[in-house]
Amino acid sequence: MKIRLHQFLSKCGEFTSKKEIKEAIWNGEILVNNSIVKDIKFEFNSNTKVVSYNGKILKLPEKNYYFIINKPKGYICSRLSEQEKELGKKSIFEIFKKNLNENIFRRLITVGRLDEDTTGLLIVTTDGKIVDEISNPESHISKKYLVKTELEITMEEILAIKKGVKIQIFDEDKIEQYISRPAQIDLEGSNTAILTIDEGKKRQIRRMFDSLGNHVVSIHRLAIGNLVLSDFDIMSGEYHEIILDLILEKCF
Repeated sequence: MKIRLHQFLSKCGEFTSKKEIKEAIWNGEILVNNSIVKDIKFEFNSNTKVVSYNGKILKLPEKNYYFIINKPKGYICSRLSEQEKELGKKSIFEIFKKNLNENIFRRLITVGRLDEDTTGLLIVTTDGKIVDEISNPESHISKKYLVKTELEITMEEILAIKKGVKIQIFDEDKIEQYISRPAQIDLEGSNTAILTIDEGKKRQIRRMFDSLGNHVVSIHRLAIGNLVLSDFDIMSGEYHEIILDLILEKCF
């Protein structure tokens, strides 16, 4: 089975970012069967070809790892850039760093992202295939959230969310708009609700309520499919290793 060069390099655990991978390829530091390859989309069979980087032979790992984390507030779901480090930002990957070897740590990726202020269930893994399968909107995997708003959630807002909310995003001179998929919403209090959606566009829940004139105060993800955070005894900022079969059973 063939794999693209940039995908191979992202999985081998040698590089810390996509930028580092691209630079290594473009600088002619990656060899496939002793020939320099500068095409990041170059496809090859990793079982029959030898890839090397500055004289070091690179191989795909034999084992993938799967974790769930109770994401705390104030953490982003990406590796920190130099600018973000200077700003004092925190990454959820740093929570794993002390307890995992460097090769596994470098390969970690998140299944989707929760924004900096959102808390709760997040899957972190080294398996790019499961990331694609769960994140794909066509998989229709539900995500359940506890949402608190500034104002009372009205019946009009509930009906709009169940039908689909028109969202407009203004980006300089461009306007992007879409209608959210119909969602399930159940009130827990006057300004608190359990919201279940099966898509995950950027800041979607906040934008849904903003479009309805109600500001979101906090969001906590409770579940992905039938993978429920409360079934695991992990506090905010803690993580737990799980097996792939459990993810497949609970999410698909």
